[in-house]
Amino acid sequence: MNMMKYITITGDTFDSIARKLYGDEKNAEELINANTDQITTVRFPANVELTIPEISEKSSINNLPPWRL
Repeated sequence: MNMMKYITITGDTFDSIARKLYGDEKNAEELINANTDQITTVRFPANVELTIPEISEKSSINNLPPWRL
């Protein structure tokens, strides 16, 4: 699995980063799992380096509600 890095800006949250990078805040769980040292962070200060996992289309599809599969 490829991992990228992301440097936060003040006020970033896992949800907002997921929306920015993946197009959907539902993928925040993948970000949290890749950055367990930041699990208690609600709003990031500037210049925190996060690991950004590459997610597959299948992973994204698994987040859909059952009626959308």
